[in-house]
Amino acid sequence: MTLITRIEDLEQIYGSPGPSSTLKELDRLIPEYRAYIEASPFCALATCGPEGLDCTPRGDRGSVVRIADDKALLMPDRRGNNRIDSLRNIVRDPRVALMFLVPGSNTAMRVNGRASISINPDLLDSFVMEGKPPRSVIVIEIDAVYFQCARALMRGDVWNSATFVPAESLPSAGQMLTAASQGQVGGEAYDQEWPGRAKASMW
Repeated sequence: MTLITRIEDLEQIYGSPGPSSTLKELDRLIPEYRAYIEASPFCALATCGPEGLDCTPRGDRGSVVRIADDKALLMPDRRGNNRIDSLRNIVRDPRVALMFLVPGSNTAMRVNGRASISINPDLLDSFVMEGKPPRSVIVIEIDAVYFQCARALMRGDVWNSATFVPAESLPSAGQMLTAASQGQVGGEAYDQEWPGRAKASMW
């Protein structure tokens, strides 16, 4: 196995990026970038901390974030598994990266920035969904924002329903839990109860 260990070697293999790859990176939102982020109900949120890296899916009804201004995004922390891996990291290291997806579009939008966690009552109340506020809101200050070339989603044929993997061909959540916990949790009962539990605890 031949490994690359120097930046110079990488640059020799890949060359220099063209203007369309570099000029698109800005330090604030423009109307065109704003339109993509406002249309996105899903993003991946990456954080880092003393224990390592974390990347978590985030989704919400409508837009997954609210645009506060051209330099700031607001993300409600909805119900989850209470591991709070992302929040633990943000408290100790504010650096974050986000990738927004818009269903049906092969263009992804990327944001790098710094985050903090707010529990301001008025802010929490502004994100109430079905009578339930989030327990916190992640405030993201934008350092860099740009769109990602469509090749990856095109190669993966992500939005083509003809390529969707049948759910029954994959292990269920209950089966995975049973295997990972050596039978302590999970099983068929977990799978049967999950839809009702998810509906009752969505927000």
